[in-house]
Amino acid sequence: MTLWWQQPVKPLDESARAVARLRQDNLTKPPGSLGRLEQLAVELAAMQYRVKPRIDHPWITIFAGDHGVVAEGVSAFPQAVTQQMLANFVNGGAAISVLARAAGARLEVVDAGTLAPAQMPGVLWAKAGDGSANFTLGPAMSEAQLVHCLNLGRATVKRSITFGSDLFIGGEMGIGNTTSAAALACALLGLPGIELAGPGTGLDAGGVSHKAAVIDRGLELHGFAPPFAKGGPGGIYSGSTEATLEIPPSPPLAKGGTVDLAHAALRCLGGFEIAALAGAYIACAQQGLPVLVDGFITTAAALAACRMNAGVRDWLLFAHASAEPGHARLLAALDAHPLLRLEMRLGEGSGAATALPLLRLACELHGGMATFAEAGVSAGTRHG
Repeated sequence: MTLWWQQPVKPLDESARAVARLRQDNLTKPPGSLGRLEQLAVELAAMQYRVKPRIDHPWITIFAGDHGVVAEGVSAFPQAVTQQMLANFVNGGAAISVLARAAGARLEVVDAGTLAPAQMPGVLWAKAGDGSANFTLGPAMSEAQLVHCLNLGRATVKRSITFGSDLFIGGEMGIGNTTSAAALACALLGLPGIELAGPGTGLDAGGVSHKAAVIDRGLELHGFAPPFAKGGPGGIYSGSTEATLEIPPSPPLAKGGTVDLAHAALRCLGGFEIAALAGAYIACAQQGLPVLVDGFITTAAALAACRMNAGVRDWLLFAHASAEPGHARLLAALDAHPLLRLEMRLGEGSGAATALPLLRLACELHGGMATFAEAGVSAGTRHG
């Protein structure tokens, strides 16, 4: 039986892409002079199945979850902040709340598995559990919990479509989730913790080193440790960020047998909100809903989604380059070229919401400018 997340994605409309490209080349400007804005409009045309794409109803969902690995001292903030920020989101005081209002985007907050003892006003209650487990002691979640979160992401996307959404932005909240995201990405890319561990909520150098060691313990426990010695002569990893990325085959888990790498890594190392994001990205690709990916944590979820279903990549646009050091490695693995470089690292979907106006401007320029023929302007030539 084919699981829903393995089912094919919606194909892009190559006819719309070709006509949109032709239109771009005939607008009253030198071809290519608007740079990435031209490319964005053409990509959105293929995604939206229309030559003149628009973004009128952007949808932002923040998935929240707590993390058992916080017990290892990997965060500069206490775990209680997760619940406190949920209230801040719905009360309009968080960065993403302000950005969503400014963009006219619908914002919803989903509790995928925090430690909140009861449903909070304005927050959708869809908990897979009271926080994920400490992945240095055992799997972060059960198979049933993982499936719950994947399904939650899918249901969220379908709900957004019923409200007419034409772009999906996923955000996240969960103290400790940069550790979980880094561990997940290390498993998928065959890297040790030191390569992807970053300051997260504000760790100093010693804190980052400790965080990397915690990640390595989790990788080792679940059979995802890199198949080479750190810094060993002739090894893939030499301790340099310029080392060549060579992705190893799916490793066996502790109990033996080769399993789907992304699925297993999500279950053993991921968080409830990260798994929900992965499910949402897969569902967006299957339903034909463009995605604007935010920062480090959401890109780790996107990497997992693309490993679970390779067609997902066609439906992803990338908002910004996070200041979290490991984000560059994830973007490279996805051959992604972010729109902004503002040294942001807040999460919540804030970087994507900040980049949203660029997508809208790309659409407005593409649809609103006149062609040379319409304007009665002489077109140039490509030579001489």
